[in-house]
Amino acid sequence: MSLAIQLKNVSKHFGDFVAVNDLSFEVQQGDIYGFLGPNGSGKSTTLRMIMGLIKNTNGEINLFGKSLKANRSDILREVGCIIEKPDFYNYLSALENLQLFARANQLNFKKADFEQLLERVGLLGREKDKVKTYSHGMKQRLGLAQVLIHNPSLIILDEPNTGLDPQGIIDLRNLILSLNKEEGKTILFSSHILSEVQEMCSSMIVINKGKTIAQGKVAELLSHEKIHVKLEVIEVEKTMQLINQSSWKELFDKMEESIFVMNMSKDKIPALVSFLTLSGVSIERIDYRNQLEEYFLKITNQ
Repeated sequence: MSLAIQLKNVSKHFGDFVAVNDLSFEVQQGDIYGFLGPNGSGKSTTLRMIMGLIKNTNGEINLFGKSLKANRSDILREVGCIIEKPDFYNYLSALENLQLFARANQLNFKKADFEQLLERVGLLGREKDKVKTYSHGMKQRLGLAQVLIHNPSLIILDEPNTGLDPQGIIDLRNLILSLNKEEGKTILFSSHILSEVQEMCSSMIVINKGKTIAQGKVAELLSHEKIHVKLEVIEVEKTMQLINQSSWKELFDKMEESIFVMNMSKDKIPALVSFLTLSGVSIERIDYRNQLEEYFLKITNQ
């Protein structure tokens, strides 16, 4: 399968400060690729270099098998992106903004085309409202419409679910999955909502302080990862006795008042619950951190 994005030993220096240090990764065409890192890790700098908004100090950036440096104009016709936050003419309506963008891209859009695009991002019915009246989440949705207007084959999204309410996050997830599965679009996706990354992305790279600290298939990277599962029970002494007398003792980590903390894989939770309930223990609450969150916090020392 051909590559949509290829970075080879890419670095970016701002004076003496090294924002990105010898970064290499590949995104296969048709992939949804997660791009993760703490604040200040170099994610936005990397995405800006991929879009040609800033020049890399060292290394090589190729998109669709072509050098970005030598073919920037041709390449970017096939790319749509949201980097940091989308910008619009706030005194114009959402529809007027999209109409301007369509004309700038020499697109012959009809009314039905704009309506279909606005419906897709959940703004149909609000398209005539001025953008200055929009919430941050609505501006994010309008930014997605702008990204999609020229039907790019590669979509780069930097924190697109920032400011979205829970329904907006679900809608964005469904849209990204639809763009990938139904239209074959390649998506490079950066987010702090790690549960969304784990659910959507097939591959990922994690960077910290400008360096790569992990990359590969999400399933493979997380296959041996355990999570902290917290069980709040009423019968604390009985539960402790049961755990100590069973194989679950090996997975017991610590106590937090009436909460048992177990270090285990997520797929073992049903068996633990079954064991305790059949033994007469009442479980008040079960809580656990997303598996990717555990992995991310561990490798970034958060």
